[in-house]
Amino acid sequence: MNQLDFQGRHAVITGGATGLGYAIAQRLIASGGSVTLWDRDEAAAARAAKELGAKAGFAAVDVSDVASVRQGVQSTLQASRRIDALVNSAGITGPNTTVWDYPVDAWKQVMDVNLNGVFYCCREVVPAMREANYGRIVNIASVAGKDGNPNASAYSASKAAVMALTKSLGKELAATGVRVNCVTPAAVKTAIFDQMTEQHIQFMLSKIPMGRFGTPEEVASLVGWLCTEDCSFSTGAVFDLSGGRSTY
Repeated sequence: MNQLDFQGRHAVITGGATGLGYAIAQRLIASGGSVTLWDRDEAAAARAAKELGAKAGFAAVDVSDVASVRQGVQSTLQASRRIDALVNSAGITGPNTTVWDYPVDAWKQVMDVNLNGVFYCCREVVPAMREANYGRIVNIASVAGKDGNPNASAYSASKAAVMALTKSLGKELAATGVRVNCVTPAAVKTAIFDQMTEQHIQFMLSKIPMGRFGTPEEVASLVGWLCTEDCSFSTGAVFDLSGGRSTY
């Protein structure tokens, strides 16, 4: 593992109790920092924070609820006095079905978590970062947002929107000390696979030239660097993590 310098910094990681969020928390702690895990499953967040040790805290936050996000920011700042990095990792896939059969309620839920949640978190955290004139925001998008996966229209559309939001916010904050970027993983084998059909999982695998899924640790390596001071001249950028699938 290459050594990253996150010494003395503090990060908020949404969806931090499991999957990519948990792996990112591990990497940032190993790099000298501390984290607060935001997750709507408070019990899972508490267990994860305990496993991660003294450098991890947690808060019950539903990113699809702006009031919950606002309370999460307040409680985190009270406990840690700073938010140096925000990693928007919380997400859901929604059902695997065609657009004409897609349930309207499910569409709204995917957008509420994957897109509105990122907007709410950025909106509520950015003022503290602007005041400090320092911050790193990393949004977890997806190769699906570039390519548009069939039978995953809400997920694909939400992740494309996350990329656009990242570009807009990055430009808005470019003259400050805050950097905003996103990563676009291909399929990474985590518990989110439980929300997908086996047919859809195999479709995603077939599109990856490396012939394998990514690992949470590989995502954490890139996200971890994007959270550091070394990421100084990249903002509003989209970083590929697709095993060669989306080389653009």
